[in-house]
Amino acid sequence: MVTLSLVLILLSVQWSWAQEDPLLPFSEYLDPNHKVHLKWGFDKVKGTILFKLTVSTSGWVGFGFSPNGGMIGADMVIGGVGPQGSYFTDRHAVAFSKPLVDEQQNYKLLSLTESNGKTVMKFQRSISSCDKNDLPITDLPMKLIYAYGLTDEIKYHSNRRGTKELNLLKYMPQVKSPNSKHFDVTMDNFHVPAKQTYYHCKIMRAPTFDRKKHIYRMEPLLTNAHVVHHMLLYRCPPSVTKPFEEECYVGVDPKCSEAVAVWGMGGGAFEFPEVAGLPIGGRVGNLFYKLEVHYNNPQKTAGQVDNSGMRLFYTSELRQHDAGVLTTGLAVLPGYAIPPKAKSFLTYGLCDTAYIPEVLKKPTDLQVFSAGLHTHLAGRKVKVGHFREGKQIDFLVVDENYSFEYQHAINFGKTKTVKLGDKLLVECTYNTENRNKLTWGGLSTTDEMCLAFLLYYPVMNLSSCTSLPNLTTLMTKMGAKDPAAWLNMMSSKNWNDMSINQYQQTLKRIDQLVMVKDSNNNVSNHTGLIPDLKAIPSAPCVSGRATRSLALPSGP
Repeated sequence: MVTLSLVLILLSVQWSWAQEDPLLPFSEYLDPNHKVHLKWGFDKVKGTILFKLTVSTSGWVGFGFSPNGGMIGADMVIGGVGPQGSYFTDRHAVAFSKPLVDEQQNYKLLSLTESNGKTVMKFQRSISSCDKNDLPITDLPMKLIYAYGLTDEIKYHSNRRGTKELNLLKYMPQVKSPNSKHFDVTMDNFHVPAKQTYYHCKIMRAPTFDRKKHIYRMEPLLTNAHVVHHMLLYRCPPSVTKPFEEECYVGVDPKCSEAVAVWGMGGGAFEFPEVAGLPIGGRVGNLFYKLEVHYNNPQKTAGQVDNSGMRLFYTSELRQHDAGVLTTGLAVLPGYAIPPKAKSFLTYGLCDTAYIPEVLKKPTDLQVFSAGLHTHLAGRKVKVGHFREGKQIDFLVVDENYSFEYQHAINFGKTKTVKLGDKLLVECTYNTENRNKLTWGGLSTTDEMCLAFLLYYPVMNLSSCTSLPNLTTLMTKMGAKDPAAWLNMMSSKNWNDMSINQYQQTLKRIDQLVMVKDSNNNVSNHTGLIPDLKAIPSAPCVSGRATRSLALPSGP
């Protein structure tokens, strides 16, 4: 009997997992009685958003967007399954009466079913507004409205209606796990040096767990928010066995390089999707972790004591997948420079996943669901292009208005599959019009970076997949005999639009050193070329057509 129960539980879990739809990663009940359930996902690059609405009724269902939470001015759809088929229309409300059908139908019905007292409506629309009766979906919280009837006669809904405010495009789930606990990883009364830039590293042991747990939420703990630029938490390899605290990247620095948590200036809490969590304890081992804090202290203020760090929430209710973080982009190493007086200078970091099998025995495809993008003060845009078999198939993520002061994690809106053999290209755009000297790649806030931290599952023992222009090739192409001559040439060059463009094109055309590193710091080194990144296509309006059951009443 016990065996049968275990089998039933296992089948139940497998069935639940089988229902996972990577195109619909977010979900919320819109009503307190859990009769109206909304799932959604979006693609900002293509400019579309997908909805799946499930309502406990055999009658009509309505869903839409309201400027103030009420009916007047609302943009909505109404649909259902009548005696002679389904009906679905894009509508708008101008009064407290039956909503009017839009002349232009901009919602596309994908499926509409009714069974066991539930109506399920799946549909798509453009994120932007496509006619005067549509409301655009923005990055701000929006008031969602719903209503439904007990029959297919569209009439007054009585109390079967409601409003809920959600930020659809910047949704952060709030899971209330009954056995949720947390632990903190922080600095301990650290005296911030009176330096413009300082990186401090603290290696500590995480709490010990006999069985694996999942970290599902991370929150920043900031005691000096004005000087904490960013924080990284790394999992250390088994070779690290003692606590350690010192300035990062100076002297002896244990090689803890597998990032598991990232926070940037202006960002907030981050919560993983319901299907994934960061593993800790159990077979993962009770390993040490390294907290790296970048202090940006431009006024060189002395006497600041800091206890900043992260709070990590965990649960014993394991999720379907172990998640991880992969660092991609331009390797943070000496060897590249951004010229001054540039309006829009591009750099590139190439990740070639074909080389992952050289450092891992059992690699898998990556299911990528979020990213943290990172540059310093000169950064203006960051894009991550996705290539397969020599052709660009997508953008993983695009930020056309990158802000140094607001570095938040970007949820993709749907899970994107990166197959082994695919290439990822991180492109960063910089503006150095107000600078008179070269800006070098490096750690200081006045230096530059071009990174994309990709959150994915299932986790692999993988640390980074980055590249760097081949400096030897670069010097040869520019006519320099040795590094000293090249440095002199770069520093004394007359940088204008023509010379900046020539240098940018040279950087892009030469071979790149492509590096893949695992969690134990084993590295695969190859060369590669930067592919061309397409312009972001303008998002067309989704078009649909009104479908109407012959039995649908036409009453008010």
